[in-house]
Amino acid sequence: MAKSKHYYIRRIHRYMGMLLGIQFLFWTIGGLYFSWTDIDEIHGDFQHKAMPLLSGNVNLVAPGSILQSVAGKPEFISSIQVINILQKPFYSIIYTSSGKEFKILADAQTGEIRKPITKEEAVTIASASFNGAPALKSVEYLTTTNGHHEYRKKPLPAWAVTFNHPTSTTVYVSADFGKVESFRNNKWRIFDFLWMMHTMDYKQRDNMNNWLLRTFSIMGLLTIISGFVLFVDSSKWRRRKKVSTL
Repeated sequence: MAKSKHYYIRRIHRYMGMLLGIQFLFWTIGGLYFSWTDIDEIHGDFQHKAMPLLSGNVNLVAPGSILQSVAGKPEFISSIQVINILQKPFYSIIYTSSGKEFKILADAQTGEIRKPITKEEAVTIASASFNGAPALKSVEYLTTTNGHHEYRKKPLPAWAVTFNHPTSTTVYVSADFGKVESFRNNKWRIFDFLWMMHTMDYKQRDNMNNWLLRTFSIMGLLTIISGFVLFVDSSKWRRRKKVSTL
C-alpha cells in the first residue's frame, strides 16, 4: 500500500524536530538569559571604579622627541595616546620600522622609555580600578590565548589579576601599556557560553555567517513550514473537503 503525502510530511517533521530540538533549546535558554540579565552586570560595569583624571597643569614632552630617541627609524605611526598609569601621564606609542611593529611606553613628562608593566604594578592597577577591596586570589601572565579564552582578541602580553570575590572577577591589564583592557566575571562567562551556542561558532564565538548556523536556520524554517503543512493537511476542514470531492 502506497504511503500518503501526510505520512511523509509527518516523518520529515518528526525527524527534523528531533534533530533541531536541542539547538532550539539552547537558542531559547540563551534568549532568556540575554533578555533577563542586565548587560551592565555582564560587562562588570558596577565593579569599575572611576579613575581620577590627570591634572591639566602638567608639562609634557613632545612625542616626536621620544620617537627620535628609539632604535630604528619609525616609518609609520599607528597611534599615540596619553594614558594614566597610577596617576602619572605616559605616552603609549605604536609605530612600524622595517616592516615590524613596535610598542613603547614612555614617561610623558621626562620622555624616558620604561619597561613593560611588572606583576606588582599590574596588581596595583587592577586593584585601583576595582570597586571595593577584595583580596587577591591569583595573577597570571598571558602571552598567548585561543579562540575559547575569555581574553581573546585583546592586546598581549597581559596580566590576568583574579580577585577572591563572589563574582570570581578577573581584571586583565595590558603589560605593554598598563591599561585595564577588560573585566570578566561569572555572568560574562555564562553569557559567553550561551552566545557560542547561539551563534554556533564553536571556534571564535562571533562569526554569524558560519555554515552550521545557516544550515540549522534553514532546517528550522523547513521544520516550521512542514508543521504548518501538516496542520492544514490533517485538519478536519481538509478531511471534510476530501470526502466531499469523492
